[in-house]
Amino acid sequence: MYISRDIENTIKETSRYFQVITIYGSRQVGKTTTVDYLFGDTFRFVSLDNTSDYDLANDNPRGFLEAYSWPLIIDEVQKAPKLLNEIKRIVDEQRRIWMRNNQKRELMYILTGSNQFDLQTQVSESLAGRTAVLEMAGLTQLEKKNVRGRVFRIDIPELLKKERECDLYQTREEIFQRIFEGGYPDIITGETPREMYFRSYVDTYIEKDIRKLISVDYESQFRKFMEIIALRTAQELNYENICSDAGISVPTCKRWISILETSGIIILLQPYMANMSKRIIKAPKLYFMDTGLCSYLCKWPNAQMLQDGVMSGAFFETYVISEIVKSYYNGGINPKDYLYYYRDIDKKEIDLLIVENGTIYPIEIKKCISPNKPTKNFNVLTKYNQPIMPGLVIDNTDKIRPINENVYSFPVSLLGI
Repeated sequence: MYISRDIENTIKETSRYFQVITIYGSRQVGKTTTVDYLFGDTFRFVSLDNTSDYDLANDNPRGFLEAYSWPLIIDEVQKAPKLLNEIKRIVDEQRRIWMRNNQKRELMYILTGSNQFDLQTQVSESLAGRTAVLEMAGLTQLEKKNVRGRVFRIDIPELLKKERECDLYQTREEIFQRIFEGGYPDIITGETPREMYFRSYVDTYIEKDIRKLISVDYESQFRKFMEIIALRTAQELNYENICSDAGISVPTCKRWISILETSGIIILLQPYMANMSKRIIKAPKLYFMDTGLCSYLCKWPNAQMLQDGVMSGAFFETYVISEIVKSYYNGGINPKDYLYYYRDIDKKEIDLLIVENGTIYPIEIKKCISPNKPTKNFNVLTKYNQPIMPGLVIDNTDKIRPINENVYSFPVSLLGI
C-alpha cells in the first residue's frame, strides 16, 4: 500500500529546474517507493543492490549508463561513486545540445541513497550545481492520516483557518501510540511487526552502514552507544557523560555522533547565539528523528508504559521536534537554517525558536495541557533586539487557544497543517 508523501510536490517542482535530483535519508523511509510512484511510468529503474548491476557500474560506469540510458532512476547510488563523474559528463554534454537547439532542459537522472555520509561527499564533489539535493525522513502524523501537510510556520490566522477545515485531534493515549510506533512505512502499513522490524533495522544499519566506518571489534560497542544516545533524546549533548557511560574516548564519541547525524538517525538542534553571548549555553540538543526507533533502543515495552514513564516528557518533545523537522525536509528546506533552542546559564530555556527573516517565533513544548498563564521565558528574547512574534505552547490541548496576546496554546495533533 502506497502512502502519499508531502515531499512529492517538492520533488515534482524541483524536477522542472534540475537535470539530476538526489534524494537521501535514513534506511527504509520510503525513498525508492516514492520515486517509483512519481516517475516509474517514464523512467527506467536500476538498483545497485543487484550484484551484476553493481559490478558493471563500478567496473565500467560509462558502459552502465549507456546500457540503461536516461531518463533513469539509480537506487543506492553511493555504492558506485564512479557513476557520478560520468553522469556529470553526460549532463553537461546534453545541456550543450539543448542550448544549441534552444530546447528546454529535462530531468535526466534521479539518484537515491541511504548511506548519507558517503553520498553527501560524493555528490558535492561530482555534481555540484547540477543536482538538487533533498532529504527524506519517515512518515509524519498527517501523512499517516492521508492529510496533506506543509512546512510548519507560526501564522496564527492561517493556523486557525486550517484548524476549522479539519478534525485531527488525538487523545494523549493516541499520541503516545504514534510516538511508540514511529514513522517507518513498513510498520505503519503492517508489513512487519514493530519489534521484528526494529531488530532487523538496527542489525542492517550496523552491518551495512556502520561496518565500513568502524572496526568490527567495535560493533557491539556501537550498538550499546546507540542505546545510550537514545536515553538522552531531548537533552543537551554532553560528550563527557556519554563517554563515561559508553567507555569510549571523546574523539570516538564525536565521530560516532556525526555518523548518527549524517545517516539521519538523530538531529542536533543548535542554540541560538545571534549575539554570541557568554551567558548562552553552547552545546546542541540531541533528538532522535524516529521516536519508534528511540523507544525500541530504550527498551520501552509498550506505549502506555512509555506515556507513564520518566522519559514521557523527553519523548513528547522529541516527537514535536521531529514532526517539525520532517515538515521542513518535505518542503525542501534545511531545518538547521531556521530551527534553534535557547538556554542560558540562569537555566532559562525555550524549547524551540523558529528564526525567519530576522524574526523570532518562540515555542515551548509540554506533554500536559498547559495552564492559562503566560510563558515568562519568552521575555528573555528581548535582548536580541529582533522582532518577536506571538509564540506557541505545543501541548495536548484540543484546539488553538490564546493564553494572552503573545502566546497561544497549540495542539500537537495539528503539527504540519
